[in-house]
Amino acid sequence: MIKPLSDRVLIKMKEKEETTKSGIILAGASQEKPQVAEVIEVGPGEKIKGELQEMYVKKGDNVIVSKYAGTEVKYEGEEYIIVKQDDILAIVE
Repeated sequence: MIKPLSDRVLIKMKEKEETTKSGIILAGASQEKPQVAEVIEVGPGEKIKGELQEMYVKKGDNVIVSKYAGTEVKYEGEEYIIVKQDDILAIVE
């Protein structure tokens, strides 16, 4: 299990399949990198001036992240990205 530290968040990008008007399914690899991800784990938060700053995202949230943010990590055959909470732009509801 990967447990992020500080204000870091472990995310997994959502695969996006798209169907063209003629019914052809485009695989994720042939499209632009998706920006929607699922939050897998969340760090405890960052201490600033001795106070723990709250994390705005939680496990299971769907979020939009900056396109080139984070560090890619492969763990037990799965691909994840570790990003700082500041690289998360929005929560998708």
